[in-house]
Amino acid sequence: MQSIFWLADSLLSIYFWILILHVILSWLASFNVINTRQPFVGQIGRFLWQVTEPVLAPIRQVLRRLFGNLGGIDVSPLIALVLIGFARRLLAEMAISIR
Repeated sequence: MQSIFWLADSLLSIYFWILILHVILSWLASFNVINTRQPFVGQIGRFLWQVTEPVLAPIRQVLRRLFGNLGGIDVSPLIALVLIGFARRLLAEMAISIR
C-alpha cells in the first residue's frame, strides 16, 4: 500500500514541476526572452500546454464564473500548485495513518 502512496506522490511532484516549467516558459515568452517560433522551444511549449491544459482549463472556468475577468492575470497555475501541495500532504497523512 505504501508503494501506491509513493507512486501518487511522485506523479504529483512531477506534475508540480511541469506546471512550474509551464509558468516560467510562458513568462519568458511573454517578455520576449525566448522565441516560441523556434522548433525546439515550440515543441516544449506545446508539450507543456498539452499536459497542463486539462487541469488548468477547468480551474480557469471556475475562476471566471466566480470572479469574472481578473484583468488578464491567470492565477489558475497558482491554484493548481496549491491543490497539488494539499493533495501531497493528504497522501502523506494517509500513508502515515495506514502504517
